[in-house]
Amino acid sequence: MATRAAPVFDDLQHASRDALAAEQLHRLKWSVRHAHENVSHFRAACAARGVAPGDLKQLSDLALFPFARKGDFREHYPFGMFAVPQDRVARIHASSGTTGKPTIVGYTQGDLDRWADLVARSLLAAGARPGDVLHNAYGYGLFTGGLGLHDGGQKAGLAVVPASGGQTERQVQLIVDLKPRVIACTPSYMLVLAEALERAGVDPRATALRIGIHGAEPWSDEMRREIEARMGTAALDIYGLSEVMGPGVAMERVDARGALTLWEDHFYPEIVSPETGEPVPDGTRGELVLTTLTKEAVPLIRYRTGDLSTLLPAVEGSPMRRLERLLGRTDDMLIVRGVNLFPRQIEELILDHPALAPHYRIDVRRDGPMDHLSITVEALAGVDDDACAGARAVLGHRIKDRLGLSAEVVIAVAGAVARSEGKARRVFDHRPR
Repeated sequence: MATRAAPVFDDLQHASRDALAAEQLHRLKWSVRHAHENVSHFRAACAARGVAPGDLKQLSDLALFPFARKGDFREHYPFGMFAVPQDRVARIHASSGTTGKPTIVGYTQGDLDRWADLVARSLLAAGARPGDVLHNAYGYGLFTGGLGLHDGGQKAGLAVVPASGGQTERQVQLIVDLKPRVIACTPSYMLVLAEALERAGVDPRATALRIGIHGAEPWSDEMRREIEARMGTAALDIYGLSEVMGPGVAMERVDARGALTLWEDHFYPEIVSPETGEPVPDGTRGELVLTTLTKEAVPLIRYRTGDLSTLLPAVEGSPMRRLERLLGRTDDMLIVRGVNLFPRQIEELILDHPALAPHYRIDVRRDGPMDHLSITVEALAGVDDDACAGARAVLGHRIKDRLGLSAEVVIAVAGAVARSEGKARRVFDHRPR
């Protein structure tokens, strides 16, 4: 039986850098004008800054325009950021809100088609091929991960198993019986599935899985090595965020690992200083700012993602620049006794120790005027008390040596740290706001 044909995308993936830049400017002018004409908040922000769409004559002129922020969605809830009438909105998604109100985003049918194209492009770049079975364990519903990967998988010619999140034992059965070659889920849930396979007496490396598409939370190179060692897969990073589109904004190519190719024909990137908002040169770490170039329902100009990364050169044969794998988010950063700390830095130290499992939590409390940092991490099954004591001492020393912080380290038994079926929650900050 013949396999389905892979989709054909535009030629910009293989265009020259000059040709890509020319198309970016053309699309950028449209997006800025579209937002200015149809989103009153953006029009007012431009007026306050003294700029108008006509001021955009070259790509560098984008820096003249105001930033968009997540708070704008809350202030203009639910539909104030939309640029099309409701009869053109084909789907609505939402991300969780910190004040009780979710962030509402919408898509025209054209937006959904382009989104499916970009996710399909991402899957093919990861090594998936038409006819593969994709086990999609991202949550379906308002979260963009499930339906985003589903539509893109179908567009790429894959047979999609809509497993969604949860029912882990059932997912084990599906993985064993349906023999998917590709799996999509958060990296933390991939390790939950590895444990469940082992409990069921199945060697995770003996399944048909060969490609893992993992995103929606920052994860370290050490966690990647852990997943690959236990599952026998190529664990690849996918990036996206609900406000901009969803998964498929950037993808780690199987032939260019270590950074993610950003699909610059649809998203124009900047890196700015988190403190000042001023653009920094390529190769400098800072906050990622994205401008949508083709989004109809909710165009975003200079959206501050809160994600910390570095813009890197394109690989040979592609005009599109790459993103360093995310260090974390600006709002994930903890300041403990004056030291800036990201959960990923703790994770790297944990997974560098052979007696420790990749399941941990970070608690921060305030005792009087002092912050108190506590790390609870599981020991691997079968590790004895002496080895646990040694691991506790080593991890505490490494945190002090590498990060400049003293921390209480608690080594827990296997299974003691709560598992997540979606995005893992690592940090519990108990300090008064």
